[in-house]
Amino acid sequence: MMRSFRLIRLAVLGLALVWTAPSYAQSFEGLDLGGQSKSKKKKKGATSKSAKGSKSAKGKKKTGRGKAAPAAVEAPEEESIASPAPVEAAPSAITAPAAATPAATTSTPATPPPAPTPAAPPAQENAGGFGLDLTQQEAPKAPAPTMSFDAVDVSGKTADRQRLDVAVSLFKNDEYEKASMAAHELLADPKLAGLHTEARYVLAKSLYRMGMYHSSLGEFSKILSLGPSTKFFKTSLEWLFFISRKTKNETVILDEIARHANQEFPEKYRNEFRYLLARYHFVRGRALDQVGQTADADKSFAEVKRLTLLIPKTDLFYPRARYLDGIASFRNGSRQKDAASKRGNGEMLASVEAMKEVVRLTRPVAGKSADQAKADKSLRELAFMQLARTHYGMQQNRYALFYLGKVERGNTQWLESLFESSWANYRVGQYEQALGNLITLSSPFFREEYFPEALILKAVIYYENCRYRESNIILQDFERTYLPVHDQLEGLVKKDMEASAYYSVLADVQKKNKEGLEKNDTDLILERILRLALTDQDLRKTNDSILELEGEMDAFASRGDTFKYSELSKQLLEELKVQRLSLISKAGIMAKGKLETELVALKQLLANGLRIKFETTTKEKEFLEEQLKAGGRTAIVKKYRFSVAVADDQLYWPYEGEYWRDELGTYQYTLTKGCIDRDSANRNVQSAEAL
Repeated sequence: MMRSFRLIRLAVLGLALVWTAPSYAQSFEGLDLGGQSKSKKKKKGATSKSAKGSKSAKGKKKTGRGKAAPAAVEAPEEESIASPAPVEAAPSAITAPAAATPAATTSTPATPPPAPTPAAPPAQENAGGFGLDLTQQEAPKAPAPTMSFDAVDVSGKTADRQRLDVAVSLFKNDEYEKASMAAHELLADPKLAGLHTEARYVLAKSLYRMGMYHSSLGEFSKILSLGPSTKFFKTSLEWLFFISRKTKNETVILDEIARHANQEFPEKYRNEFRYLLARYHFVRGRALDQVGQTADADKSFAEVKRLTLLIPKTDLFYPRARYLDGIASFRNGSRQKDAASKRGNGEMLASVEAMKEVVRLTRPVAGKSADQAKADKSLRELAFMQLARTHYGMQQNRYALFYLGKVERGNTQWLESLFESSWANYRVGQYEQALGNLITLSSPFFREEYFPEALILKAVIYYENCRYRESNIILQDFERTYLPVHDQLEGLVKKDMEASAYYSVLADVQKKNKEGLEKNDTDLILERILRLALTDQDLRKTNDSILELEGEMDAFASRGDTFKYSELSKQLLEELKVQRLSLISKAGIMAKGKLETELVALKQLLANGLRIKFETTTKEKEFLEEQLKAGGRTAIVKKYRFSVAVADDQLYWPYEGEYWRDELGTYQYTLTKGCIDRDSANRNVQSAEAL
């Protein structure tokens, strides 16, 4: 009976299943399985947007079309004018329309709601667990769980690319130390060679923003060395101009610019490039002249003139280019041995016209920035000095005095203009003004300046006025001061040391001066040699570059510990040491050349002093013999008539050995006695100039 009951129960259960099948299907009414597939695709698209939204949180900026711009920034930002150009990310592999982006997204997609579960018949609920659990059998038909995209980069970027984007983002956020270290990590991985150029570009820009201009120059040079087909080549060239405006010595950049002279520069920087390249050839030509390679120097100065002619008159660099053109013309004219040659005179006239144009273009006008006004003022003074030297070389001394008088008191060229005007005043017989200028040069305020020829000129003026005893005393003072300098110079030049050793001599003196250490007699002589060497403008600028580079090396100590002790810092320091050694070698060569030149000049001055001393002694002997013959009644030296009258805007104040700053440059030394007629002397000098 029990068995029959069980069989009947199974039969009833089977009929129930057949009967309830339509009801099971009805429980899923409205659930379109095809639509379920579409829903999954839609969810995937939403996940893509969510991933995009998470990247947006990292700082990526979207364009108006809803796409991200390229990752690399190829245009350098305007130095001190505009903020850096935004560093942008590469476009995503899957891009949805901006309008479809939800208002709020998360990086993890929402879990879809479970599908409705079919209700079991009441009879089954009360079956007490008898029979098959059909609910469990239907469970696999429930929707599969949605896959998480948390670990999937749907933007199409590799992990390596994301590392570069991190460095770019740090640069955008002004975290330059972190950006530079992140870029350096990429450069240290040989597997990422495809990203090295972009990483180095970020590193170079970061170093520039940190004020490490020499280190930045080194990184940009590495990019440029890869050739013009390299990414960021053109923009790296542009960054050279930014660095040249920050460093004290623009010639550090000139060598790098000259290596790429055949490249097409952007129109914005083309004229600046032409000027800097002309400056490079000017420095090179002058150095070739000093070593006697005249033919090669001629080619360099010809290139100077060619490049300066390419700069339009309306350009900001035109006055400076015109100045270089005038200097090149003066050099070419000075090399003509025949002073009356048409070619030589033509070059001199071209130089004069160029300098006059520079003076006109650099007149103070409203609307110029402070930096531009300062640069124009400096260039204007140089033009006045060159005009004076050109006229002095052509024996036109009064024109020379006119232009020397245009140099303002206290400016950079002022002392040099006083010294040169002393010679011009001597030529036209204005001895009082010449001696007054020499009083200013010998004041304690300018004790460190180097004007050895000033004593020779003073001795010559006294000799011309038959003041033989005073002339001999001045010459003795000159020998006592400068003969040890000559001996020390000769000893240094004859040692034939390496170039760096010559600079070390100068650096030791600078170090003692900086630290305030006590100096012995030898150190004082070396200090004179230092001042002597640094009268050369190119050497002084190179010396400034070395000091600037050493300051950059010392600045590592003030950086954060993470950067200071990083591998990047070690590498940068090593590269700066190499740059320093290169500059020291260059400065040593220049120093040796300058010392040799000044040694020759000092030998000539000492020889001139001996000749003047011999002439003075001879004249004094003749004077004494004439006095003896005449029984002491002959007097060659006689009193001059003079007046202390001055202009209405001046005040006569007797000089009693003291110096005041506001009086410098205004002294006039009155000669109260001498042996010549002053008026006739002036006429004789003017007649000689006319010839």
